[in-house]
Parts: sequence; C-alpha cells; structure tokens
Amino acid sequence: MSIQRNIPQILALRERVEARFGKRLAVHADFLALVAVIEMEQRQHISESTLERVWGYSTRGYDSVSLRTLDVLSLYAAGSFWEDFCRLLHEESGCESELFNVEHISTGELAVGERLLIGWLPDRLCEVRYLGDNRFVAERCENSKMQTGDTFSCLQFSLGKELLLTDFRQASAPDATARTYSVGSRNGLTTLRRLHG
Repeated sequence: MSIQRNIPQILALRERVEARFGKRLAVHADFLALVAVIEMEQRQHISESTLERVWGYSTRGYDSVSLRTLDVLSLYAAGSFWEDFCRLLHEESGCESELFNVEHISTGELAVGERLLIGWLPDRLCEVRYLGDNRFVAERCENSKMQTGDTFSCLQFSLGKELLLTDFRQASAPDATARTYSVGSRNGLTTLRRLHG
C-alpha cells in the first residue's frame, strides 16, 4: 500500500522525526545518519534513498511512500504505527473550525467617512476612517506600528478575533511593497466601536 508523499500527516511526521533526531534533514549525510540510528534503535532497515523520497530530497520523481516506511518512521518518532500516529495527530489538532457569535462591524455597513476605534493588547489604539471600497486610513494611533496616514483593506472587524489588514501601505514609505499586517494575533481586538461626531 502506498500513500501520497505530500499529505499533511506525512509533513507532520517528518517534523516529529527531525525533532527526535535533533536536526533538520538537509543533506545526504543526514539521511545516512538517520538510517544508522533507526537500524540501531528499531532493528529495522530503511534505505537512505527511501528517506530522501519521503522528504522530497530525491530527484527520482517518486510521489508516494509505502506503508511499511511510514510505520518504521512513526515507530521511531512517536512509538506507534502509522495509523495510530495519524489518530493521535487528529486528537492533538482538535477542531480547526468553529461557529461563533461575536460583536463585529462589516465594511459593507459603513458609509464613506465613518470612523472606527480599534484597540489590541497591550495598549494599542487606532482611529481609522473608511475611504470606501473596503479601504481605510489611520487618522490617529497610539503605541502602534500603524501610523497616521497608513492605509489598508479590511472586510470585517471582530471583537476578540485577530484582524488581518491586507494591502497595508505605510505613509512613511509610499513606494514600498504592500504587506499584510496582523493585529491582535493572540487575543484579538480588545476595543471596537464606531465613532460619532
């Protein structure tokens, strides 16, 4: 039985193997050394060319891995066979999607010229004005990398959720490449309100 080499579970297995081995597998000598360790610890033979295929180091064009190879690597990295390793991985990752109700403001609700106050930890506050077409300009900022005159795109602001500001352009570097700016990556927005007057 063969399994596609580029599935997420195999990528996770490679990380676990490297963590146990104590270094990234980057050159042919690394794969030879891992072969020796597996043979000594697991009493299992696996060739360096097989390992190189798993890591995509081989240029021979293989895109699948045998179940036996995955079993040997799983036993080395996690002390369990491949199927058990995948089950454990699923349990560790938990659910990565959720439905939630949260206070939010969508740009579709805003009129051009409306202003919002957004804040995030530890003490960041920014007043932004809606320019239309999902674009905003910062008008006042406290303790933030975002500065007055910086512009960005955003579709929705949600209290308690990370905010990604796309096509972020700094007024101080108008010719610089636009970037994405992450706001409140750990705790999300702590302040979100419309400003009137």
